Amino acid sequence: MKHARIVFEGVEQAATERDGCLLLADGRTAGCDEVLWLPPLAPTPRPRTILALGLNYADHAKELAFKAPEEPLVFVKGQGTLIGHRQRTRRPADVSFMHYECELVIVVGKTARRVHRDDAYDFIGGYTVANDYAIRDYLENWYRPNLRVKNRDTCTPIGPWLVDAQDVPDPMALDLRTTVNGKLTQSGNTRDMIFDVPFLIEYFTRFMTLSPGDLILTGTPDGVADCRPGDVVVTEIEGIGALSNTIVAG
Repeated sequence: MKHARIVFEGVEQAATERDGCLLLADGRTAGCDEVLWLPPLAPTPRPRTILALGLNYADHAKELAFKAPEEPLVFVKGQGTLIGHRQRTRRPADVSFMHYECELVIVVGKTARRVHRDDAYDFIGGYTVANDYAIRDYLENWYRPNLRVKNRDTCTPIGPWLVDAQDVPDPMALDLRTTVNGKLTQSGNTRDMIFDVPFLIEYFTRFMTLSPGDLILTGTPDGVADCRPGDVVVTEIEGIGALSNTIVAG
């Protein structure tokens, strides 16, 4: 099932997808163009921890002239970075290169501590799509992205759907694509991750506890391109959804 959180007629509520429309928590239906989309996460528990992978696709590491990492390169994001489907991301006026990153997001379903990779999928509640923008002008080191690169307000659209884990038979065989103003600029497949979904669950829970609602952004393939104010960027993952976002001058 595909779940969403929306605002309809001034009321925030849960919704599910039905026949191309939204079935609202109060039993009514609404068109996808009639609502304000929020990140598809329940009011509680909000993500206590948001982890994001850098250079988790070998082709993207090569694109940036880096050797593929031997262990996960991870940074932590704040909740203020998250916005919903069809929302706007600000591009500072003084930057020269701001790019999208289409990423599969793992949503933790239950408390996970010292999980073996063979059991990893049992701890996943679902999946969604993220577009984790980065500003290269602010980047000091790809291995340690600073706060202005990855923790800015509005820099991480997420959604539109949270898809139940049981409805994604193989998260390691999903096509990813990004279009800018309708032009295809990025394509890849989750099978090309250096560190796959079960590995990441096992790796993180060796030294930290993951809680229900926590998020893991799993990285992006190559093909990133500069985005300008007015650009409409759509990051799409097979079976999960197509997340639309507009760049505005900030």
